[in-house]
Amino acid sequence: MSLKIAFITDAWHPQINGVVTTIDNTCKTLRAQGDDVLLIAPDQFTTVPCPSYPSIKLSIFCYRKVQRLLDNFAPERIHIATEGPLGLAARKYCLRHNLAFTTSFHTLFAEYINLRFKFPLSWGYGLLHWFHKPATHTMIATARVEQDLASRGFDSSKFVRWSRGVDVERFKPRNKDFLDYPRPILMYVGRVAIEKNLDAFLSITTPGTKVVVGDGPSLSTLQRRYPEVVFTGFRTGDPLAETMAAADVFVFPSKTDTFGIVMLDALACGVPVAAYPVQGPIDVIRDNQTGCLRENLAEAITAALQLDSDACRQQALEYSWQNCSAQFKNNLVPVRNSKVQ
Repeated sequence: MSLKIAFITDAWHPQINGVVTTIDNTCKTLRAQGDDVLLIAPDQFTTVPCPSYPSIKLSIFCYRKVQRLLDNFAPERIHIATEGPLGLAARKYCLRHNLAFTTSFHTLFAEYINLRFKFPLSWGYGLLHWFHKPATHTMIATARVEQDLASRGFDSSKFVRWSRGVDVERFKPRNKDFLDYPRPILMYVGRVAIEKNLDAFLSITTPGTKVVVGDGPSLSTLQRRYPEVVFTGFRTGDPLAETMAAADVFVFPSKTDTFGIVMLDALACGVPVAAYPVQGPIDVIRDNQTGCLRENLAEAITAALQLDSDACRQQALEYSWQNCSAQFKNNLVPVRNSKVQ
């Protein structure tokens, strides 16, 4: 059955991260299957740079336009993906009109603002609890994140699963000679920002070459601090896939990700992952099979170098955007068929 779905997100292009990748691929898949999807994103609004992270654009004076877009579209389902200005505007609209809606939990927002602005975690989680409480369902990628939120007072009866996918046609094993650096090549791909804990990776003394693919507010600082590291800047599409496939180990030092979709990209390329045993990696990686999870990241890297590339690829094949999008659609609720609490 095709549906009219309004999808509201503050995370959108030109950002390149797991949240944007998930939203983009989910919307594309739903549209390809016949659903009518209204995407409300920052590129439709006046924006200002986010303090300390100017590449993130925050929409301003947005409520009236959000109201007009939703009024004109008359959605059958409403999903609010993020807790930013557009998410707040859509939440306000739904509550004013007594419309049921769903939300999703993508990032450890409280930890991020604590790292950047020393905003107390309890305050951050208080805001998140307030934001998500009226939703009929909150979609979460993994059981571990569900458990953490439940321990912080969130209503676990509203939790539903929304996993992730990977484009296995683009991200696949390729010629390792695409990168001509001393091996082993140890690679990170993602935002270059404080919450990604890159110092823990780049400060390790290891043979070979460390490569960082991405951009962000910490880039210039890390370039000065680690002149021996190769910083490529942003790459997308096939150039990104070719770069990732040329790595020997994908290093994921973050301790604040709820999933880490880029790890699936690496596995699809046949590249094992080295990470800490924390939420995200624990939920994605099969320890000592498709990656190594250690409290000592250097030990994880050394062990991951011994793993089988085929096993990594086989695990990635279990994920698809079709399954991810079907999960998402099944979690949606009729706008006037569920009481907003």
